[in-house]
This record gives sequence, structure tokens and C-alpha cells, in this order.
Amino acid sequence: MPSSASRPRRPAPTESPASPADATPAAAPPDDAQPEEAQPEDAGPENSQSRDARPQDAPKRGSKAGRNLPVAIGVGLAMGAVILVALLTVRQAWIAIVAVSAVIGTWELFGALHRGAGIRLSRVPVLIGGQAMIWLAWPFDTEGILGALLVTVIGCFLWRMRLGAGGFVRDVGASMLVLCWIPLCMAFATMLVVPADGAARVLVFLIVVICSDTGGYALGALIGKHPMAPKVSPKKSWEGFAGSIIAGSTGACLSIALLLDAPWWFGLIVGPLLVATAVTGDLVESLIKRDLGIKDMGSVLPGHGGLMERLDSLVTSAPVAWLLLLVLVPLPGT
Repeated sequence: MPSSASRPRRPAPTESPASPADATPAAAPPDDAQPEEAQPEDAGPENSQSRDARPQDAPKRGSKAGRNLPVAIGVGLAMGAVILVALLTVRQAWIAIVAVSAVIGTWELFGALHRGAGIRLSRVPVLIGGQAMIWLAWPFDTEGILGALLVTVIGCFLWRMRLGAGGFVRDVGASMLVLCWIPLCMAFATMLVVPADGAARVLVFLIVVICSDTGGYALGALIGKHPMAPKVSPKKSWEGFAGSIIAGSTGACLSIALLLDAPWWFGLIVGPLLVATAVTGDLVESLIKRDLGIKDMGSVLPGHGGLMERLDSLVTSAPVAWLLLLVLVPLPGT
């Protein structure tokens, strides 16, 4: 018999290079990239089996929401401290915070839309036009926002036109969604800080939305039993919504009376309306993620996910907060 040393050896299998579709992009891909298959997170039996087979890889959950609660609280407090220092020292620094947040949130949404649906967005016009809307809101008010919006819409049409007719409506429509949802709404957050008492107006806006999120989370985690929108966000309950209304209205009454020296009962108007827009923003983001088959928009914030996980309720509430405070609380000197 031939010895083992003389036996022909079977060639070792070579590893095939990973295809682009198997790798999760770290940033939004070029807008002319070809569509790729969506890779849903935490979905499908294959993913479930792999998680069961490797329990050591499963993330440690610190709360019912699936987040590391201590880390999330620490990151939230740090972000709040930066905003508070900016508003109490040079209130115009708020515009820079809004502008940077808009860029990060827009970029996260670009990447999510491409990963989940292969959408080719007009990234350059949306990023430049979005910044123009935010920065022009200070010297030119709503006229600056509207002018920048119109130019950006035309720019999105021209930018996508060079790629031909295939998917034109889908891609341009998604670009309009990103443009109007993030930078346009956030431009009104800039408008809040323009008056002489702008720092107080921004604080009222932030306090109400934060109270709404906190009250809804607390009461929903304690006694939440009746789903509010099971097909959109199964963890949201009507009990949690009641907690948002109570906490948001309380925060509105106190902040309006103490910071803006206006009648406290204005908070009974501002509170519920901002709670409604905050919850709507949260549900809209949940619906988009569910449609795209992803868990988070990004991973820039430890314990939170992407920045959009924190911006969703603020973005949709900013225009309503600006309008309500403009109508109810007279501007200084008027």
C-alpha cells in the first residue's frame, strides 16, 4: 500500500471573495451605484438560527427597548449638556449644532435607503441645499428657507436626470422625502433661535419633546398593554402615549411660564400638539425602517443607534413648535 506521504493531496478549498452585496457599507454609496439586495437586520429564520447558535455574540440588553440603558442615558446627558452650554453662552451656536445634525441624519438616511431599496439619491444637491436652508434661515427668515428649497428641488431633478429614465420617479421621490423630512424641518429649529429670546424658545421646544419621549417610555414600560400601532411599532402603547401627553404637557406649562414669562396654560395647547408631532415622527421613522428591513439608521451614538433615532421626534416637532410659539408668545420688541 502506498504511504500517506505518497498519496495525492486534495487541493485546499479557496475562499471566494465576499461580494459587495454581502458587506454592509460604512457610508452612503455613490448615487449612481446599482441596486443591491436588502439585508434586513434581525429578520428571517436564518438570522434567528445564527443568533441561537452563537449566544456569546448576542448584545447585552439593558432595557425592554433592546438598548444599553446606562450608556444611552450617559450619551443623552452629554448631548444635552453641549446644547445647554451653547444656548446659554452664544445662542447662535445652536445653528451649527442643527447644521451638523442635519448632515449626519441625512447621510444615515441616504445609506439606509440604498441598503434597503437600492435607491440612487441626489446626494450632492440635498446636502448642499439642506445646509443652505438651515443657514439662510437666520438672515432671511422663511424667505431664505423657501428660496433654498426651490433651487434644491430643481437641482435634484437635474442631478438624477443624467442617469436616465430607469427609476427616475422612485429616486427623485426619495430625494424629496429626505430633503423635506430632515433639512427643511430642521431649518425651523434654526428659526426658533432667531429672536432675542430664542434660547428660551429652543429650550421650551427641547423640554417638551424630551418630556414626551421620557414619559412615554416610562409609562409604556411599566403598564403598557394596548398596542398603539402594532403594524408600525409594536412596542408603542396607548398607555405610553398617555404618559407622553402628561409629561409633555407638564413640561410645556412649566417651561413656558418660567422661561418665556407667558401664561402657564399655553402649555395645555403647546404640550399635546408637540407630543402628537413627536410621536408621529417616531412612528414615521419606525415605518421607514420596517419597510427597508433594517433595525437602526446608523450606529454613531452608543446605546441609541443612529442619530436619526434621536432626531426623529425633534425633526417633525420643530416647525410646529416655531409656529405655536410665534403665535402664542409675542416676539421681544413687538
